[in-house]
Amino acid sequence: MPPKIIGISGTNGSGKDSVGRILVQKHNYLFVSGSDMLRHDLKRRGIPLNRDETSKLSAAWRTEFGLGVIINKAVDEYEKQGGSSKYAGLAIASLRNPGEADRVHELGGKVIWIDADPKLRYERIRANSVNRGKDRAESDNVSFNQFLADEAREMDHKGEHKKDPTILAMGLVKEKSDLLLINDGNDMSQLETKLNRLLGFSLS
Repeated sequence: MPPKIIGISGTNGSGKDSVGRILVQKHNYLFVSGSDMLRHDLKRRGIPLNRDETSKLSAAWRTEFGLGVIINKAVDEYEKQGGSSKYAGLAIASLRNPGEADRVHELGGKVIWIDADPKLRYERIRANSVNRGKDRAESDNVSFNQFLADEAREMDHKGEHKKDPTILAMGLVKEKSDLLLINDGNDMSQLETKLNRLLGFSLS
């Protein structure tokens, strides 16, 4: 039985939004992007749209409202838009703090980690930047070396996280994930088949 709440996490460019689109179009889920919520708030405040600023803002939210704040905001949006009377479930991306994975589990959901080869992921981001909107394009406009450096910093926060549990700690989210999906192609139908099998959706 597919979970009603699916927390989506993974490396940058791995296909989190693509998984969200499949859940929306094929399985009637509501898809809520935590990253988009953060970017919208940064834009409203006139703050530059980059990964450092979204990290700072997400930490501030967690400090003020709790580690599961992004999940709770997504659930509020789900209920506001009709909840279970309208949707089969709720998909939330992108989990970047282990407290968010914990909150998904508390609500009876599952966390899926999506990954792919770094070079392939970088090429996807560059190819899709023109279609991702100005807000996303600005934050994605970095060199491959910077892309790798940003990712390494976000993944390796275990020591710092013990001192400050509000910061990003992607490696810890990966450890708390229930399911792994390797998205190593550019075929949406192949990704859909993998996702269906992983989450227990009917393949008919």
